[in-house]
Amino acid sequence: MRFSTHILTLIGLMSACLGSTVSCSTAPNENPIVTVSIEPQKYLLEQITGDRVEVRTLIANGANPETYDPSVTHILNLNKSIGFLRMGNIGFEDALLDKIRQEAPELPIFNTSLGITPVTGTHNHGGVAHSTVDPHTWTSVKNAKIIIKNMLVAMLEIDPPNSSYYKRNYDKFALRLDSLDNAISSKLARHSGEAFLVWHPSLSYFARDYGLEQIPAGNSDNKDISMTALKEVIDHAGNHGAKLFFYQKDFDSRQAESLSSQLGLVRISINPLSYDWEKELSIITDAIVNYSPENKSSDDE
Repeated sequence: MRFSTHILTLIGLMSACLGSTVSCSTAPNENPIVTVSIEPQKYLLEQITGDRVEVRTLIANGANPETYDPSVTHILNLNKSIGFLRMGNIGFEDALLDKIRQEAPELPIFNTSLGITPVTGTHNHGGVAHSTVDPHTWTSVKNAKIIIKNMLVAMLEIDPPNSSYYKRNYDKFALRLDSLDNAISSKLARHSGEAFLVWHPSLSYFARDYGLEQIPAGNSDNKDISMTALKEVIDHAGNHGAKLFFYQKDFDSRQAESLSSQLGLVRISINPLSYDWEKELSIITDAIVNYSPENKSSDDE
């Protein structure tokens, strides 16, 4: 992180902002602001808050949360918020927390992944595996049920006047998530035990939910891997009959395309950071159904 380069500027700007309630507070007749870390969170929270809150995303569009370095402007925007709903377990959030608590100690901060049973050991750096928690908790409908419950608790605390409204929206959305989970479970029931490849291990929780095996082809740094590691991935994928390769166009190493071609895999482009959270889950589910090892492979997507 290059977070330290912002510290001096940040202290000056935040001090000025904290000393001027007129310029830095939410103006009358405007919706209060709640800040989240990533776009899928924004989608989930907006299903609860509707038109009562303006939800802002901390991470810049198209940025990689694994390497993201928030600007001073992004951090200062937090001071206009009535709450910060962090995703939990994302590196750039940890780098921010101490500074936020120093400069805006009154800002309520909530971990929306609280209570989720973690997946560990999926990420490595420089070829070395770590037992850190996989941060991609939102790529699971079951986890989303926990996330929106945490969001409801947060909103009831920071905006009590709209409690009844938030509870009604939460109840409707929770039922929708139950239906979505049931639909995905039904589609994938006969595919339990099947394997798929990803370059960046972003679908760990999805795989766990539906009895699938995620084979990470790359690493969390999204850099090229050694020929030895590449051979291990090829052997593993071949032994498990993998037919699918999920990749992120903007992040994945150039080796991803070469590997998928070498194995004759069907490439499916995904964006786990998309605001269209339900659409992304549908893309992943439909790909597994359509390109099962028992089905004939077709041209790359």
